[in-house]
Amino acid sequence: MDYSPPENHTNGPEAAEATPRTASSAALRLLRLLRADDPASKLQAARDIRRLTKTSPAFRRQLADAVEPLVAMLRLDSPELKDAALLALLNLAVKDETNKVNIVDAGALEPIISFLQSDDVELQEHAAAALLTLSASSINKPVISSSRAIPLLAGILKCGTQQAKIDALMALYNLSTHPDNLTLILKSDPIPSIVNLLKTCKKSSKTAEKCTALLESLLNFEDSRIALTSEEGGVFAIVDVLENGSLQSREHAVGALLAMCQSDRCKYREPILREGVIPGLLELTVQGTPKSQGKAHTLLRLLRESPYPKSDHQPDTLENIVCNIISQINGEDQSDKAKKMLAEMVQVSMEQTLRHVQQRALVCTPADMPLANCASEVSLK
Repeated sequence: MDYSPPENHTNGPEAAEATPRTASSAALRLLRLLRADDPASKLQAARDIRRLTKTSPAFRRQLADAVEPLVAMLRLDSPELKDAALLALLNLAVKDETNKVNIVDAGALEPIISFLQSDDVELQEHAAAALLTLSASSINKPVISSSRAIPLLAGILKCGTQQAKIDALMALYNLSTHPDNLTLILKSDPIPSIVNLLKTCKKSSKTAEKCTALLESLLNFEDSRIALTSEEGGVFAIVDVLENGSLQSREHAVGALLAMCQSDRCKYREPILREGVIPGLLELTVQGTPKSQGKAHTLLRLLRESPYPKSDHQPDTLENIVCNIISQINGEDQSDKAKKMLAEMVQVSMEQTLRHVQQRALVCTPADMPLANCASEVSLK
């Protein structure tokens, strides 16, 4: 995932209407200023590069040679020069894989990681944003994870500003997709911080999506499952997203709960049921993504206390599974809500099936296909 921080300067005509010739001329001028001995010239050049590359892929290509002098600026004593150079590098990296890799190859990681420990909150925020953008590159992920970045990002996730926490979370998510990084992330004890962020963010936001995606991966480890259930409101935070999140967030949320229940059904069944998960699962079986629907069905089966054998007189239908669960839930409110959800789910499913049959009837005529074949094509959902 790429990230470009807010820009105080508006893009001028030079950026909006630059021809290849004027862009090349502007790039050469800025490169000369960047390499000048005068700190004021360096500062202005870095700020102009940040402005010009904010929305222009052409300038990101034209100014690729600015990477090395800007990385060198990160090591200067002036906080102002450091910040200007960091923001220029960040914008150069956005949606440009080559620049991302070149920035890391030029040695930017060491100073950027040191900025995560800075007392300057703004510099700390910009460093987290830079790591978020650089970690979007598959080539950079192993390099970043072999540095001190993961525990420091986890520290930002715990104690940073709200924006820094969000960027740190998304950087950790990017890094988690590389093999072996999950164990490194797990060592930094991230679960309480992720849960706290999940509790406070909007459930339909990209932040909630990345929180639940990271939790889904981490909950394959017992240490993470113990940490989540030990955290007050930890399981409920996931159930809340399962009910109120975006389609993608809900898919990750049900996946996270399923990972827990599949690991140790006896241990994690009750903590999941206790948080009122049934209505949300019922809704997902009808309205979720195809993956969500499958995971929701599987989790509902696992939440039964005593699964029926295949030969039992009660078939292994969703209705029987849910009724079995409802009969074991303490609390009238939850039971009534689940029964209502089940009735609504059946109604929606019947309506969807009827619409599907009607649509098939419009395209399946006796001349085209036998009626029996047409019916066999209907998908019951």
